[in-house]
Amino acid sequence: MITFVLVHGASHGSWCWDKVVPLLESQGHDVIAVDLPGNTYGEFDVPPSQVTLSSYADHVCKVLDQLDEPVVLVGHSLGGLTITQAAELRPDKIRSLVYLTALLFRDGTAMMPVAARDSESIRAGLQRDSWTVSEDLATVVFHEESLKRRFYNDCSDGDIEWAKPMLVPQPTGPLIDQVQTTAQNFGRVSKVYIECEIDGALPLDYQRELQANGPCDRIITMGTGHSPFLSAPVELVAHLVSI
Repeated sequence: MITFVLVHGASHGSWCWDKVVPLLESQGHDVIAVDLPGNTYGEFDVPPSQVTLSSYADHVCKVLDQLDEPVVLVGHSLGGLTITQAAELRPDKIRSLVYLTALLFRDGTAMMPVAARDSESIRAGLQRDSWTVSEDLATVVFHEESLKRRFYNDCSDGDIEWAKPMLVPQPTGPLIDQVQTTAQNFGRVSKVYIECEIDGALPLDYQRELQANGPCDRIITMGTGHSPFLSAPVELVAHLVSI
């Protein structure tokens, strides 16, 4: 049996995997769904202004270091950057990386590049119609009216109402930090990409551009939106087990 480590995306937490974890466990697998630093509902008391991509990756590495066997490391959305950076640091602890409609970048790339680290440049780099940037530039908050369209367009009303109160402000550090990878470490870890055809946050064309950054050993297609862990957990688990 395999150990799966599941990494959430922006503004989410380990709760987003609540339908997936018992399905994997029922097939005999071990599952760890992590909460990343800066998540209000997690196990940390870290000011958002101190959260970086390295904070995320270091926490995942601590989880990996406690395990005896290599894992299948799954990252959703922004979690793709976290698993990429963790793979650079602990390539021998990972059996396979799984990018679930996730960001997969080349070395030196950031989700939201900024010209410099002064406040004016950061504010300019973070401006988007779908969220509001805090005055201290430490977090962004997605506009409520955009949540269904972006994250949950094929989810039930019940699932959307369940998820919305648990969303938290997203620390900006991981959004503007560059991934740092090498061919010797990250480059030698197996990669699988699960693309989602009707994703409202990462359009399919963009997901396919990201896949080329791997390169990926396998591409799996799901006919879902951005959150198949809510809308299609049984199908998602079947794909994960096949990996």
